[in-house]
Amino acid sequence: MSSRGSLIVISAPSGSGKSTLVRGLFEKLLETPGLVFSVSHTTRKPRAGEVHGKDYYFVSEKEFRELLEADRFLEYAEVYGNWYGTSRLEVQSHLEAGRDVLLDIDVQGAMSVKGAMPEAILIFVLPPSFEVLHERLLNRGLDAPEVIEKRLRIAREEVGFYCKYDYIIINQDIEQSLFELKSIISAARCMVSRRREQAEAILKTFIGKENE
Repeated sequence: MSSRGSLIVISAPSGSGKSTLVRGLFEKLLETPGLVFSVSHTTRKPRAGEVHGKDYYFVSEKEFRELLEADRFLEYAEVYGNWYGTSRLEVQSHLEAGRDVLLDIDVQGAMSVKGAMPEAILIFVLPPSFEVLHERLLNRGLDAPEVIEKRLRIAREEVGFYCKYDYIIINQDIEQSLFELKSIISAARCMVSRRREQAEAILKTFIGKENE
C-alpha cells in the first residue's frame, strides 16, 4: 500500500511568475512523477489558450454556488471579482492514492487549506522587488492600468503573509526558482511521515541479526 501523498500549496502576488513556475514544473513532469495539478473551479472567463479541465473548470456563478452549497470545496475565495474553489473530492482521492497534489491558490485560500489540513506544505513566491513586479505586470499586457494598480495594491497586502508559509522562493531567475520548487517537492517525499512504512519494513530486516 502506497503512503499518502503530500498537499503542496503555492501562492504569490499576481505577476510574480508563479504560473510560469508551475507550468515549467509540469512540462518536466518526467522528473517529478506522481505529482498532479489540482484544477480549480472558477467563474472567470477563459484567457487565450486556457483549456477547460486542464487550466480551470470554467463554470457559471450559478454552478459555482450549487457546488458551494453542496460543500464540494476544500477552499474557495473571491479574487478580483471572480470566484475560485478547490474540489475537496479530487484532492482527497489523489492524496489517498499516494499522489502529491499541487494547489495554485491565493493567500486567502492557502490559509483556509492550512486550517483544514495542517500537514499541507505552503510555498510563497516573491518577486525580487515591488518595482520588478510592477514591470512584469506592465510587460505581460493582460490588464488595464486600473487593474494593474489594483493588483499592486493587493500585492502589498499579500506579501506580509510570507511568514505563515513553510518555504519562500524569490523568483529572480526562473531556472533557479524551478530547481528550488522541485527540491521542496523532493524534500517532502523524504519526510518520516511519508517513508515510515518503508523504514519499518527495513527495520524488520535487522531483527535477529545480532550474532551475524
